Amino acid sequence: MYISLMAMSVTLQIVLPVVLLTGLAVVFAVLIAVCSEKFAVKRDERIDEVTSLLSGANCGGCGYAGCDAFAEALVKGEAEIGFCGPTSKANKAKIADILGTSPEEIIIVNACNGGTKCREKYDYQGYGDCASAELLAGGTKACPTGCMGLGKCVSECPENAVEIIDGVAVVNQSKCVQCSRCVRFCPKHTLKRLPKNAVYYVACSNTARGKEVRDACEAGCIGCGLCMKNCPSGAITMQSNLPVFDYKKCTACGICAAKCPSKCILKVGADRN
Repeated sequence: MYISLMAMSVTLQIVLPVVLLTGLAVVFAVLIAVCSEKFAVKRDERIDEVTSLLSGANCGGCGYAGCDAFAEALVKGEAEIGFCGPTSKANKAKIADILGTSPEEIIIVNACNGGTKCREKYDYQGYGDCASAELLAGGTKACPTGCMGLGKCVSECPENAVEIIDGVAVVNQSKCVQCSRCVRFCPKHTLKRLPKNAVYYVACSNTARGKEVRDACEAGCIGCGLCMKNCPSGAITMQSNLPVFDYKKCTACGICAAKCPSKCILKVGADRN
């Protein structure tokens, strides 16, 4: 009898904790399931649809960390489908249909007009292109955002649509297929994407004050605001000492370019001065 009671006691000591732990596990599992369902962040189903239509290159040329991140930005309205060069026009149209937008195309320009007009910090004699020069004191130009004109974009362009003219990279719009490789590989990030309807753009990326800009480059924007003050359609605002175009308002009248004392507002595709 005593042995049976002892055996029962030992069994209870083993079984009871197991039952209690199993019960607690079930309770916590139910709570986790309920909470995960209630507080879950819903993923927009359109993200997967858009991702499946993108090229899948995950090249980063759009400025995002892969196609899935780009698709999420598209769905949120934070990016434009034109930023993806490798995706076919047919698939871009399908994506636009999913998002209820238009398949807006882009153009790529160099937001720098310095080149030979920008002061050199030193005479670079090293091997390689501007990506190599960038490692040495931030590059050759006195302007911290100045195009060095050493051709990283030229070597990366598969269509030979970029050339160096007067020390600055120029995109040939008739050859460019908007793959954005030049944008991705430019160490100074002066190559910019603009809407297809852009006619004029600001060929300067230096946000410093006028005197500082002029000390480095005679073609840099001095932030005077004359372009904004003279724009009849109110398409220009000043942000961080640089003019910013609202291309939905711009009528391409060219007054801003005519009034710019630094001549750094250029016409897309026109010969540079």
